Amino acid sequence: MAKILICDDALFARTATEKMVTDLGHEIVESAENGEQAVEAYKKYHPDLVLMDINMPGMNGLDALKEIRAYDPHARVVMLSAMGQQHNVYQAIEYGAVDFVTKPVSPELFEQALTKDLTIPTD
Repeated sequence: MAKILICDDALFARTATEKMVTDLGHEIVESAENGEQAVEAYKKYHPDLVLMDINMPGMNGLDALKEIRAYDPHARVVMLSAMGQQHNVYQAIEYGAVDFVTKPVSPELFEQALTKDLTIPTD
């Protein structure tokens, strides 16, 4: 069972992601609404994986990713983003994201991505 931090400003998206995570037997340590909350929650809980939306008010997901990786270079962050935002993939990878998943994602593809991203070495 992995400890997972979810960050998305849309309540519906957070709820859907939470359900998929818990259905797979993992623990949600926090469900944040913006990048600032995600950075604080990361420092508090040190989760095994962060699932982060990109477009959010205040601190966006890319800036939060940068801050989390500056705090912990081994942090595993998966960027979740809607269709049409693929231009952010390169920047997310440059900032240290371990994966990029396009929303909406089916439970089957979500499980595959989560399994893969939880086994990526952190050296």
